[in-house]
Amino acid sequence: MRVIGKRKIRPIVERASGVLLKQGAVFNDEIHRLPTGTVTYFPKGIYRYKTNEEANAHWDLCLIEGMARNAKK
Repeated sequence: MRVIGKRKIRPIVERASGVLLKQGAVFNDEIHRLPTGTVTYFPKGIYRYKTNEEANAHWDLCLIEGMARNAKK
């Protein structure tokens, strides 16, 4: 196993500093921007592919189009 970087564990305190409160608020806002389980990037239907490469290409296209639609909102 390869370890990349180190995570800084911050202690839990009663009174957080302004910097930590800001970081928490930014983190919370970013989490709320993530898509929920109700968002799907794929049109409904049954798809059959001849190869795994064809399926992966379709997956990528649908994912890109869905992410672009979300970015427009």
